[in-house]
Amino acid sequence: MEEKQDHREIIIDGKHAIMGRLASYAAKQSLFGKKVIIVNAGEVIIIGSKQDIATKYIQRIKKGGSSIKGPKIVRTSERILKRTIRGMLSHKQGRGRDAIRRIKCYNKVPKEYEHVKKIVVGKEKHSKFITLNELVSLIK
Repeated sequence: MEEKQDHREIIIDGKHAIMGRLASYAAKQSLFGKKVIIVNAGEVIIIGSKQDIATKYIQRIKKGGSSIKGPKIVRTSERILKRTIRGMLSHKQGRGRDAIRRIKCYNKVPKEYEHVKKIVVGKEKHSKFITLNELVSLIK
């Protein structure tokens, strides 16, 4: 039994979705005024060597400076995904700021979205990749 959803709301299942493509799609839909909800953010993948990707994120964390002054580097999968989407928006201007507020990312599927139809954007990959959950466990 599917619940009726608002036509201004897009629910995306992030399982096996490529992070950059998912982020650009979510950013564009958000700029059009739609509310974007991404579930299973931890299952989103980044294509490439696990070691190279983890090294890049670890260097970004070390470059950040002291933990008191910042900049704060997020270390949870849903926040990494939202930060990637923010990079594709003009978040310092009003239109981009409003767009980033319309985006929600969840690591699991919340109860209110369990029986709602979701857009499936990912498929099984056979090349080198790392999921956001694996990346988070490597950089903590």
